[in-house]
Amino acid sequence: MQLEEPYIKLENVSFSYDSVPVIEDLTFTVRKGEYLGIIGPNGGGKTTLIKIILGLLHPTNGVITLFGKDRHDFKEKHRIGYVPQRITQADKNFPATVFEVVRTGRIARLGFFEKFTKKDIEVVEHAMEISGIARYRDTLIGNLSGGERQRVFIARALASEPDVLILDEPTVGVDIGAQKTFYDFLASLNRDHHLTIIFISHDIDAVSQETKTVLCLNHNLVCHGLPHDLLNEHILNRLYGRHSRIVSHNTNKKE
Repeated sequence: MQLEEPYIKLENVSFSYDSVPVIEDLTFTVRKGEYLGIIGPNGGGKTTLIKIILGLLHPTNGVITLFGKDRHDFKEKHRIGYVPQRITQADKNFPATVFEVVRTGRIARLGFFEKFTKKDIEVVEHAMEISGIARYRDTLIGNLSGGERQRVFIARALASEPDVLILDEPTVGVDIGAQKTFYDFLASLNRDHHLTIIFISHDIDAVSQETKTVLCLNHNLVCHGLPHDLLNEHILNRLYGRHSRIVSHNTNKKE
């Protein structure tokens, strides 16, 4: 049986800033339904990789295929939703309601000059509903907690009806008490709404427990596979240096 075309495929991709290598000869795929965690040290190329996939940076070498098309020929940008790093720490006094912020997510599909239709509004309402923020519809975004604001920006990404959701350090600005609920929310998006998720994090414990597959990146591909096979002392030493280890913060383990 032939496998379905990967949503995202990188082949021998490299990228340099001013002749300084950041990503070297990277090859991997992301398939429909994956929940991929990307980990690695600061400066290891994680955010650069995402910018290359999004077309914000152009690789020095290699081929990128999105939904079966060369990235240069790919026009359906709404199919990839993106929540950037530290978005919840943006100007909290910006005078916009939750609904107004989430509605801007439709622009990726409609363009800047198209009017919102009834269907567009229904999609926005649905994005708020599945993100658990519908009750804040008319609340100014600055009046929400960090975790609630993060859900608003995820709902904004969902409003474009993407097939892939990319999150760069999504728990920055989210208090520890709310993080378990937040990870449960991401799991439900992947499980119940069949959304493919790419999740960048420094939290090795969260990646090991929440994601289905892990990609370890330190300029080049250190490993790619199942969390329980990869996140061990040997791999972490290759990734972060000697004497690295996983410290679990999970207080909800079953006895």
